Amino acid sequence: MTRFSITELSLSGLKLIHRQSLGDARGYLSRLFCGNELAAAGWHKPVAQINHTSTALQGTIRGIHYQTPPHTEMKLVTCIRGEVLDVAVDLRTSSPTFLKWQAQILSADNANALLIPEGFGHGFQTLVDDCELIYMHTENYAPQYEAAIRFDDPVLGINWPLSISEISERDKAHPLLTAQFKGVKLQ
Repeated sequence: MTRFSITELSLSGLKLIHRQSLGDARGYLSRLFCGNELAAAGWHKPVAQINHTSTALQGTIRGIHYQTPPHTEMKLVTCIRGEVLDVAVDLRTSSPTFLKWQAQILSADNANALLIPEGFGHGFQTLVDDCELIYMHTENYAPQYEAAIRFDDPVLGINWPLSISEISERDKAHPLLTAQFKGVKLQ
């Protein structure tokens, strides 16, 4: 029995994964990852790193982060507490949806995850207080290959639903896109 339903979203390779829990009087079991099942969604590499984030305040923004070649990564992002607007931005140079973005609400209640392909940027805004996310990555964090785009870049025009309560100085300092931005060329 499959524990995931997979929905292709409008940006090529971006998928919404719905986890189907099994429960009884004791509680429930919800599988966060299964390589065999997620291969159908395009996940073909081992998990290299798993991260857990905790964000206290509603309205907080993190992102838009990505890694450049040779450390581009696929991510599976799951909300295990609270509710977030999770945003993926297509940064693939050769993509017909280059610089387009899509957002999905992820929450502990809706049991959805976002499978973000290589060459995408990622960020989120917390919609309630006390949110926790689990990220599974196909690459280890490589600081010399990390990059970011500003959350409020007018070229992207991301519609963050809430006023911003918290954002790091680092995320506020990321550059705006210019004509020189060449995107991410996948290898």
